[in-house]
Amino acid sequence: MKQAGLVLFWSVLAAAFIGPGTVTTAATAGASYGYELLWALSFSTLACLLLQEMSARSRLVTGLSLGDRIRMVYPSRWVRGLIAAAIGLGGIAFEAGNLLGALAGIELLLPETGPWFRPVTICCLVIAAALVLLQRNANAIAKVLGGGVLLMGLGFLIVALLQNPEPTALLHGAVIPSFPADGGWVILGLIGTTIVPYNLFLGGSIGGGQSIADMRFGMTVAVMLGGIISMAVLVAAIGVEGDFSFQALANIVENKLGARWIVGLGLTVAGFTSAVTAPWASALALSSLFPAPNSSNTRFQIIWAIVLLAGLVFGLSGLKPVPVIIMAQALNGLVLPLITYFLLLMMNKEMASHQNSPIANLLGLLVLGVTTLIGLIQLTRVFASITGLDLLPIEELLPWYLLLIAGLLAVVAHKIRVSRR
Repeated sequence: MKQAGLVLFWSVLAAAFIGPGTVTTAATAGASYGYELLWALSFSTLACLLLQEMSARSRLVTGLSLGDRIRMVYPSRWVRGLIAAAIGLGGIAFEAGNLLGALAGIELLLPETGPWFRPVTICCLVIAAALVLLQRNANAIAKVLGGGVLLMGLGFLIVALLQNPEPTALLHGAVIPSFPADGGWVILGLIGTTIVPYNLFLGGSIGGGQSIADMRFGMTVAVMLGGIISMAVLVAAIGVEGDFSFQALANIVENKLGARWIVGLGLTVAGFTSAVTAPWASALALSSLFPAPNSSNTRFQIIWAIVLLAGLVFGLSGLKPVPVIIMAQALNGLVLPLITYFLLLMMNKEMASHQNSPIANLLGLLVLGVTTLIGLIQLTRVFASITGLDLLPIEELLPWYLLLIAGLLAVVAHKIRVSRR
């Protein structure tokens, strides 16, 4: 019973990254590239587990949240301001996608609606999320959100199994990296929607009082289940013909199960749980990076309210959910190397016997290198597209990028060695 409770508690991290962004980006990958981009989810799930374990271990050993430690180790307001800006903008972008995704799910459940339906529904979602956030009980919020995402995941797993996936193609796609020329944003999105930077602050702020062993058990099972659900969404969407849309995914489910409501309910649950976790995690991050005087809780509430209301504004703007969601995930993937860098350094400083092992550091450097490489490749393509310059093909630039990243990792490895003294 205790183990089930631990898994349910840490499933809040799965609830935080399995939102409409995951459903949209993973389904887009499946519809457009088949099994080809499964590796990005395999990599990002393992990387998410690695980084979240570091963040949570820091909290349990030092008693300080991730934001508190960054503030103490790197007191520069410029450093904290850069991280806070990335977290705040990412939280707002995610919140817009969460609300639009939840709305799309409700519209699948209730297709016959009037012009009033969209604004009223989004306002109701925002009010419901605010009521949950006002509870201020991290354990209760975590378990409610975790239970919701596990229920949603079951439906997508069933649909994926009914697709009769090819075991060989499934295994090949999951372990062999592939970089289609037009798939850069989707790859970044798959990574960005799984390893969400502000969720590292969430994992590094909850779980107080647990043992490291209990944390590792509950987190491992919860995050791996989240990764499996993400992969199930990708596989479920492989049968979608033409451009991806929620309607097309619902049609696939209807053909397989005769129950299109599964997609509608899944999107609604995913959207609402993430609409709660995005403001919550953003507020935890920003209020710890720039704490209010006298330990006031007011700043925390103001931050999550701003993120929630910004999401409301975007939700009422009439934007289409799919492009907004994919762009938010991709931008998140670009921010990830920065957060990984700071986390790696801190896990080797003032952690006594619980500092990172050499293997954990090596794996962390691998995550930093891979995410930086993918970000560089995509930024190069964007730069070429904007300027119209005829740059060298990525294949010819790749050796130079690898040399640059090798130098970066050497510098980081040196700083890690200095921190451990």
